[in-house]
Amino acid sequence: MKFCNQCGATVSLQVPVDDDRERHVCSACETIHYINPKVVVGCLPTVGDRILLCKRAIEPRFGMWTLPAGFMENGETSAEGAARETWEEAAAKAIDLALYRIFDVPYINQVYLFYRCRLENDSFGIGPESLESALFTEQEIPWDELAFPVVREMLQEYLVDRKTGDFPVRNTVISYGRKPPTEL
Repeated sequence: MKFCNQCGATVSLQVPVDDDRERHVCSACETIHYINPKVVVGCLPTVGDRILLCKRAIEPRFGMWTLPAGFMENGETSAEGAARETWEEAAAKAIDLALYRIFDVPYINQVYLFYRCRLENDSFGIGPESLESALFTEQEIPWDELAFPVVREMLQEYLVDRKTGDFPVRNTVISYGRKPPTEL
């Protein structure tokens, strides 16, 4: 950040009074500009014993399978954002959403929230960010073609959890010594 979005003056990194880290502070109006993590929201949609996955039509990981997910928008709840992403990527209306998985990814300043859900009328299609979408049984999941490690981890946990019918909300912190090429 080089300029204040309030008055247009230059900003500099400094530790504001009563703070413990550097922030961008305006040299003229003294506005403190906080830069906070991005929130990614998504769904793990099911129809019976099958899981809905989408094949990505965008980078990163073009052509690989994933769960419908994306960045949360201002003015929506995390569940609303997850349902919106499911509609945008799979033309599916997510219903009965229940928080299932949280991933804290501090090295790229992101937090992921995933919801288990069902699909209204068991209906789905494709959206502009997907090449295709399909329902997979446990045996059919394209494990070698999954786009992101967190999707693999979540699917593996879900398949274990559904055997017991107990779906605890889990939180994992993902931290690497360096930024990997892609993550979700």
